[in-house]
Amino acid sequence: MDMNVALTELEQLANKVGVAVVYDHFTGEGMGPGGLCKVKGSWRVIIERQASPTEKVSILARALTRFDLEQHHISPDLRTLVDRSRGDVVRAEPELDPAVEPKQPAPVATEAVAPGETVSS
Repeated sequence: MDMNVALTELEQLANKVGVAVVYDHFTGEGMGPGGLCKVKGSWRVIIERQASPTEKVSILARALTRFDLEQHHISPDLRTLVDRSRGDVVRAEPELDPAVEPKQPAPVATEAVAPGETVSS
């Protein structure tokens, strides 16, 4: 798939799910090529404008994995690209919102051990 075509399709998809795509020049040490963030309640993907088309596609595809894309038509090639970008990203849009309290982990059953004792299996 041509990266410029993929980038255009991803930008259109981002628009459909309410994510603004912003290209800007980053300054400072340790700045990455970009990513997803929320600014004043609105989702944005901010991408270094001098990044290569492949990097831009990768950043945008990875960011969009956080959103429900099932209701939008996506070409098979683009669907494959987004699915490959998932990696370890889990769709967690509600958890990204600071107004939503994170889920508490389930309690872990443990046995009490007196000081100086060791636990044997």
